[in-house]
Amino acid sequence: MPRSSSVIPCLRYADPGAAIRFLTEAFGFVEKLVVPSPDGGGIIHAELVTGEGEARGMVMLGGDRAFFDMRLPKQAGGVTDCLYVVVKDADAHCARARAAGADILEGPLDRDYGSREYVARDPGGYLWDFGTYDPWADPA
Repeated sequence: MPRSSSVIPCLRYADPGAAIRFLTEAFGFVEKLVVPSPDGGGIIHAELVTGEGEARGMVMLGGDRAFFDMRLPKQAGGVTDCLYVVVKDADAHCARARAAGADILEGPLDRDYGSREYVARDPGGYLWDFGTYDPWADPA
């Protein structure tokens, strides 16, 4: 079974360009596709990837234009979700994120279920949980 997921989170940011810069610098995402707005005044869609081989993941993002009932965390008055990303070395990943200005809320620490992880908030207000627990891995 492939380890990549067909579920792709989609996030909205007030400044998608700044979000892309932060997510690539702090969390190590890589730009796959960035679609500028026709007037050149912003970004209407972007796809960022992480991981390698079969263990790749993606987030899509866009601006704060109306999209059904989606709200930015600040508009909604809080965050209702957290994105979990599998990483090989949570301590090194956290150090990179901290150096890039990420708001580290917890960790790195060891969880009861065997994961080493940390939680960070990005400038858009979203919560990210980076950990070594890999739900796709074969049990030992």
